[in-house]
Amino acid sequence: MELSSNNILITGAAGFIGFHLCRKLLEVGAVVTGIDNMNDYYDVGLKKARLALIGDEENFSFKKLSIEDREGMELLFKTEKFDCVVNLAAQAGVRYSLINPYAYIDSNINGFMNILEGCRHSGVKHLVFASSSSVYGLNTAMPFSVHHNVDHPVSLYAATKKSNELMAHTYSYLYRIPVTGLRFFTVYGPWGRPDMAYFMFTKAIMEGMPIDVFNYGKMQRDFTYIDDIVGGVVKVIGRVPEPDPEWSGDRPDTASSCVPYRLYNIGNNNPVDLMEFIGTIEDALGKKAKKNMLPIQPGDVPATCADIDDLVRDTGFRPATRLREGIKKFVDWYREYYGVM
Repeated sequence: MELSSNNILITGAAGFIGFHLCRKLLEVGAVVTGIDNMNDYYDVGLKKARLALIGDEENFSFKKLSIEDREGMELLFKTEKFDCVVNLAAQAGVRYSLINPYAYIDSNINGFMNILEGCRHSGVKHLVFASSSSVYGLNTAMPFSVHHNVDHPVSLYAATKKSNELMAHTYSYLYRIPVTGLRFFTVYGPWGRPDMAYFMFTKAIMEGMPIDVFNYGKMQRDFTYIDDIVGGVVKVIGRVPEPDPEWSGDRPDTASSCVPYRLYNIGNNNPVDLMEFIGTIEDALGKKAKKNMLPIQPGDVPATCADIDDLVRDTGFRPATRLREGIKKFVDWYREYYGVM
């Protein structure tokens, strides 16, 4: 499947990952349709600024549309012919799921159902969808592997992402839709989400305000730079899954199936201590943080680390951006975008 000939739908196109993916796909010659509901979960102005960078591209079209809009999604799939769909639209955030749980059901469950039905009735050749490292929940065996059982989530957000994996497999089984799920690990970088820790840390440190450090700093995250995430997604788009001939119901592998279904982790495979992460931001800013040391929040997990062996084996792709390099690029963007020094 030649990527340059693809007609690709990207949901959540004004989002952090969605915007970067659209831009990359346009660079390699794909025809891209982006949709986004432009909600106010975080700064709509930032979403509009992202879209402004790609809005004039010849092969890009944008529609303001929510994946929760059943009739709107049905019409989209009837009027357009997509080779591939990449579903990045979702209600994000672990902590927000404690405040507004219904938003996660509306978007991540009902909205994803509309995606699956659209793919089913329009002959989409490959559905790629965003899952999350959050699905590993109470798992403690490191690194997290797509071959591990993930039946013990600790947030509703994680439960909806696990549900997406199950729903996608069901549709792959019933209708032979090739589907690939991607478990992203703590994505960061320019044009990022203001609700993410690195973004909030940078803003607070620059303003001389204290930052909240949960679990008293005893956290580890597999921070993954946005360009690495996008590079992995592009590789996966071009690799339509096939049934695994070695899969057996007697010893079911959670990462593959007897139908065209695959799961991959996309992470840096290099967990970083939270205090080291904060120190890297401090170095990039040239300013020390004031820290509020707090207990772990409900729904958080103390550590994440991605086993990416399957991704490397099947696509040849391996994330390569070092944390110090990635944080510097984010801080440089932050200073320019907000006009602060």
